[in-house]
Amino acid sequence: MFSSLSDSLDKTFRNLRGVGRISEKNIADALREIRIALLEADVEFGVAKDFIAKVKEKALGEDVLKSIKPGEQIVKIFHDELEALLGGDQSPLDLNPPARILICGLNGAGKTTTSAKLANRLKKEGRRPLLIACD
Repeated sequence: MFSSLSDSLDKTFRNLRGVGRISEKNIADALREIRIALLEADVEFGVAKDFIAKVKEKALGEDVLKSIKPGEQIVKIFHDELEALLGGDQSPLDLNPPARILICGLNGAGKTTTSAKLANRLKKEGRRPLLIACD
């Protein structure tokens, strides 16, 4: 799932980087491809729609910096919005006892790997993590 999303986004961004001038049509075409890629990756429709709307609003209202190409600026706007959607600069985890962290997601999304890495990090910090499978 993530590899197909990554491939689709990579293809769209490669096409954008090759464009010398960004027009409203270029942005609309690219955002349509991104919306389709997000929906095919099982991103909830409302989240994808809001995300695309925010990217479009910033892309159309932004002046292109002279030091970078227009396509690269669209990629930066996309990256910034994606970072904000995923939490941005959130405060660190509150792990005051008794702390619990629930990790859930689709099959093959990396829950077990993430849990193990998080437990290892907590162990290095002197904590005593306990992993429990609840499926």
